[in-house]
Amino acid sequence: MYQQIKLILMFILSSKNSIDSFFLLENAGLNWTAQKEVLQTASGLVTDSVAIVREDTQKILGVHKNSYEVFQNQQMADMLLQLSDKADLPIHSAGSLNGGSKVFIQLKTDDLNLGYGDKVKGYLTAVNSFDGSTSLAFGHSHLTISCQNTFFGAYRNLSSKIKHTKSMVVKIEDLIKDAEQIRIEERANFETIKKLSEVQMSDKNVDEVLKTMFAVSLADVKADADTISTRNKNNIIRFKDALAQETAYKGNTLWGLFSGVTKYTTHFLGEGKEDTKMFGSMAQKERKLFEQFAEVVK
Repeated sequence: MYQQIKLILMFILSSKNSIDSFFLLENAGLNWTAQKEVLQTASGLVTDSVAIVREDTQKILGVHKNSYEVFQNQQMADMLLQLSDKADLPIHSAGSLNGGSKVFIQLKTDDLNLGYGDKVKGYLTAVNSFDGSTSLAFGHSHLTISCQNTFFGAYRNLSSKIKHTKSMVVKIEDLIKDAEQIRIEERANFETIKKLSEVQMSDKNVDEVLKTMFAVSLADVKADADTISTRNKNNIIRFKDALAQETAYKGNTLWGLFSGVTKYTTHFLGEGKEDTKMFGSMAQKERKLFEQFAEVVK
């Protein structure tokens, strides 16, 4: 997944290392600004809308009302570096999606060792968009080292409700508060993952996955029903391959089943699907399944 996202920056620094925003932005390919350009009608009349234009490529990243305020990459880097220092969370990686429409920076949090060579690494991910798809937000994400599968947890607006307006103010106290809450959620997720690795999956669980991911039932798949489209059948075959790879060493557990899902979304969706994996429909489906499985092992 990280190769697909084309992260330009991939490093792990201890909190004692010195890093400035220029180094972070330059190595992550984020050393550019976004400018507001007033839009006009074909007859030359000025509108109340502006285009957000990436200054180095002239790519239009989004269109907004004139009141929209740009939160620059420099501001985001400064904010996350301050949080990294105050919360003792090292910068791990940074990058962008869709030509810079979304920008993210990740801080390293904790790890979970499950045995049999399986380790889940935790990250705090901050995301900002220029296309209006999200305000400045935080979330937690996990990477399973053995198979490089990724799972992105829910994103939340920062405690200060930062939106792209003239009044947007970032307070380090609010950032630390959000980071602490996300780490609490992350530790709860780790406890759930441990339980999932100890519980055998059932046909009901597989049925939940098929209905959530592909809108088909297990009964329909077993019967090779004509109602399943060719495209969906091919996707289900890919999912079966992903599931077989994961359960081969994780066993027929709920964690093996969920890992089959993240294996499929991380490695089998193909190029150009990173946005939906991190922030869109696939991320929502994964979170829904994780929550359903968490209820099973409560």
